Amino acid sequence: MADVRLVDVKKAFGAVEVLKGVDLEIADGEFVVFVGPSGCGKSTLLRTIAGLEEATTGEVSIGGRVVNDLSPSDRGIAMVFQSYALYPHMTAYENMAFGLKLAKTDKAEIDRRVRAAAEALSITDYLDRKPKAMSGGQRQRVAIGRAIVREPEVFLFDEPLSNLDAALRVRMRYEFARLHGELKTTMIYVTHDQVEAMTLADRIVVLNGGRIEQVGAPMELYERPANLFVAGFIGSPKMNLLAVEVVEASATGATVRTANGETLKAAVDASNARPGDRATLGIRPEHLSLTGEGEPIQAEVMFVETLGAAVMAHLRHPASTETLTVQAAGDVRVQTGQSLALRVPPTQAHLFDAEGRAFSRL
Repeated sequence: MADVRLVDVKKAFGAVEVLKGVDLEIADGEFVVFVGPSGCGKSTLLRTIAGLEEATTGEVSIGGRVVNDLSPSDRGIAMVFQSYALYPHMTAYENMAFGLKLAKTDKAEIDRRVRAAAEALSITDYLDRKPKAMSGGQRQRVAIGRAIVREPEVFLFDEPLSNLDAALRVRMRYEFARLHGELKTTMIYVTHDQVEAMTLADRIVVLNGGRIEQVGAPMELYERPANLFVAGFIGSPKMNLLAVEVVEASATGATVRTANGETLKAAVDASNARPGDRATLGIRPEHLSLTGEGEPIQAEVMFVETLGAAVMAHLRHPASTETLTVQAAGDVRVQTGQSLALRVPPTQAHLFDAEGRAFSRL
């Protein structure tokens, strides 16, 4: 096992700079997930750690040694891609053993590693099958097993579940979590699916435009996003955002007003804000309520999703460029066209300045 350290890592393809100075430390045995929108640089960053892309500038260290000049095979890493990349003419056993055979590993040792990996992944019964006789989930397990048998210091996963259906992705998330618990090896995982990130990660790295926006534990990012980008990206459904103007501000809270005159409060340290400042108030869908504490805002229901255990109501409000979302209990009944008074609890409200930076919540 090994830690991973990146110091001012930049990567450019010609005149296009994809990574713009990434500093990051990943502890030995940690499960870290890179998330962000398409084109944010998360896969490029993973490939740079792997050695599949050469850092333009900066330093990449694995296990305390600088690896910039080392080939992928000498970095002590194993990588699993979105594509299974299995040899179709080989059995699962042969696919998993192939790399070890090329390395001239002893046959008995190969057999021990392959069977141990197969048992950990629950694919012992499929070792004699070829890829065409296996399901997508079984093929992905074989691809992971092929990485495990190398006994790497660091596992790198590049959107490994993207080709699987929704139900199988849920199952495989559990498998990844269980595998990390057993192996206790450093794992770096790239995904565009924030549900995967929230359920798997010890820490999440949110990337945007080749830069790190925030690093933290899943609930830290959910409850205390550093800026508007993280607030809008982490959470499903996403955070509701309202354009507001600061009316009163202090270290113990802020009072803000929407363009249509509704006054709301946020329990944040707004000592740096001034009356008249433009700001954005954020509230999670599950924290908007029809009853309870907080000042109300009036919004019109545009669409209702009845999901059984929950109801998702999508509403229009003049202070938001997008529809607001309210997550309510399944027995709540609302209708399209209905006007609702939604309560915004001050303790659950987030406030962001005109530059998109979050005021600290109290």
